[in-house]
Amino acid sequence: MNVIRWIGKLIWKVALWFFGLSIGLVILYRFVPVPITPLMVIRLVEQAFDPKKELRLYKDWVSIDDMSRHAPQAVYAAEDQKFLDHRGFDFEAMEKAWENNKKGKRIKGASTITQQTVKNVFLWPSRSYVRKGLEAYFTVLVELLWSKERIMEVYLNVIEMGDGIYGIEAASQTFFKKSASKLSQSQAALIAAVLPNPRRWSPARPTGYIRGRQSWIVRQMNNLAPLGFGA
Repeated sequence: MNVIRWIGKLIWKVALWFFGLSIGLVILYRFVPVPITPLMVIRLVEQAFDPKKELRLYKDWVSIDDMSRHAPQAVYAAEDQKFLDHRGFDFEAMEKAWENNKKGKRIKGASTITQQTVKNVFLWPSRSYVRKGLEAYFTVLVELLWSKERIMEVYLNVIEMGDGIYGIEAASQTFFKKSASKLSQSQAALIAAVLPNPRRWSPARPTGYIRGRQSWIVRQMNNLAPLGFGA
């Protein structure tokens, strides 16, 4: 009985620590820049053990007010057109993904910008049920405690945009030799076009497929109402 009681107390303490730390971290990142993410650390380790790669972590945090308005509009059009309407989950897209997975197919777009932000900032790349459960928990917290503008700002600063390149400012400087505040509509759309696989595709060497995605994203950007984020 004492062992059972001790285990119960331990679980209770661990749960309190987890909820306290996770909520505290979400509140902290509502106001301060995210210094580093688990994915960045993982990529650094991969680079360190790959003799063909240089050790590189290129990131430069910028306020959303110092980004071109085309940057948030491009990822909004490309990644999550229901961003302003949902509370972190696109249940319609999730249902389609589930049905297609049962048929042996895969569908893109089931993960919202909020979920992608959570995965990058708080979690690790994995398809486990534990990771998915934590993703849902943090998604609820972030939608509750952050504004949509803050979610977009963090997303655009931490998302992987190339090999060792993170965030819109680093991508803009690397691929277009200009600050994120100066990005044109077509350049922002080109960056957004490679986001599904930024280590395979590059805005510096766009394939025909990426050019097609870029054109589609530009059309969507023009059709969607402006987000109102960015300079």
